[in-house]
Amino acid sequence: MRKTWMLTAMIVLTLILSACAGGSESSSSEGSSSNGGGELVIATLSDAVSMDVHLTNDIPSANMQIQVYERLVTQDENAEIQPALAESWETIDDVTWEFKLREGVEFHDRTPFNAEAVKVNFDRILDEEIGSPRAVQFEMVESVEVVDDYTVRFNLSYPFAPLLANLSNVGGSIVSPASIEADYEAMANGEQPGTYVNNNPAGTGFLKFDSWTPGEEMILAKNEDYWDGPVDYDSVKFQIVPEGSTRVANLETGYAHIIDPLAPNEAARVEQLENASLTTQDSVGLNYIGFNLEKEPFNDVRVRQAISMAINKEEIINGIYDGYGTVATGPLAPPVPNAANDLPGLEYDVEQAKALLAEAGYENGFDTTIWTNDNPERENIAVAVQDALSQIGVNVEVEVLEWGAYLDQTAQGNHDMFILGWSNQNANADNGLYSLFHSSQIGSAGNRFMLRDEEIDANLEEARQTNDEAVQAQLYRDAQERLIELAPMIYLQHQTYLAGHADNVEGFWMNPSGLYQLKDVVINES
Repeated sequence: MRKTWMLTAMIVLTLILSACAGGSESSSSEGSSSNGGGELVIATLSDAVSMDVHLTNDIPSANMQIQVYERLVTQDENAEIQPALAESWETIDDVTWEFKLREGVEFHDRTPFNAEAVKVNFDRILDEEIGSPRAVQFEMVESVEVVDDYTVRFNLSYPFAPLLANLSNVGGSIVSPASIEADYEAMANGEQPGTYVNNNPAGTGFLKFDSWTPGEEMILAKNEDYWDGPVDYDSVKFQIVPEGSTRVANLETGYAHIIDPLAPNEAARVEQLENASLTTQDSVGLNYIGFNLEKEPFNDVRVRQAISMAINKEEIINGIYDGYGTVATGPLAPPVPNAANDLPGLEYDVEQAKALLAEAGYENGFDTTIWTNDNPERENIAVAVQDALSQIGVNVEVEVLEWGAYLDQTAQGNHDMFILGWSNQNANADNGLYSLFHSSQIGSAGNRFMLRDEEIDANLEEARQTNDEAVQAQLYRDAQERLIELAPMIYLQHQTYLAGHADNVEGFWMNPSGLYQLKDVVINES
């Protein structure tokens, strides 16, 4: 579903500088709220695309998946690697990692978790017939070897220091091997990859799949047999609520315990609520405006640079995000190791933007479109871009797409310009650069810019394969410098995630990728 409209500069000014007022809507029913049980209600903007964790690469899906599936290792609140389904690990040599697995764990379908289950999962991720967008995280894995029932080895084709970080990524989640086998059988009968897994998600997590009404709600129930002890509450309902004002009203009335995302201009309203509080988390990700380098005129670097220089990032952050977040000059957030944040970005300069357009042969501008999904801040960014580019003669039509269609269409390269983000779930340079910009990752894996650059490819490939930290740092710096020059995107903002939670909810937090941490949540009596 797609809607299209053109907006005037006056509407732009109103949207950016004024708080978006909305009517309060409330539900006729309320979520349970009692110690030792109850249903945790989360009102969120977007539904999951799929519950097959190996075939998705988006945060709305991941927020539901990580409650059901687990990984060999995980990251704590300090981004430190901690045991999960693997109790311990060691490097046998530079290209061999051995993991000792947790015993006595079962999948939700009662299939035992063991070394064979791990092998089946990574074989599937790397199976070209499956076409997993997560394969990039593990393409250095030559084979997964079962040593014994609870020992597994990862044999790499080259040394890769960030392996543990990649294994902590949602894409490294372990799915029931029985479910995987049934999915392959369904494929043999003509079904698409992931059809069975999506309809029958079975992991080892503290929540298990209960029901799903796409576009409306998903319910996950307590796993009473969870190896680390069951959670305090009975179930979680992910309620899909597209309108931000309605989400806030649901929090205020007690229908929802957690709301996400929270519009920046509604943060003050939540802070003033007597029964709720604001949750904030600085991210290691990036919000950006991307170009399609395979379409004219965006195949000309001067046009991309001109448009980048015509956008005032500070005005967007202050006007749309109420000052939350920091201006990005390149693709990596400051906390990410090897982020070259001292490199100068393309500065805001309207006159230079006009000169570059004229040099490229577009002194009279051109017509184009910018796509976004139905995220209010992104819609407002699209409007701001429309207004800003009109100052340099570029006429922009704004188009809003439904989330699933948006991901599919941008992966296929059917767009001109688009607005999206990259969470960098691994919090490292490889995930923040290789997945987005290497030519092998064009499409759903992350490179929706259709960028093909031999110099960037070479730098990122060599950085993956060296154990020399100084050499690696220089390679990543060279890649970032080249990316600033090529401008495949406008590096817009390193976001601050905003959510609201009821004061009777304890233990909820989001990690720097914006993923909900629900294991230790307790719903206290009102």
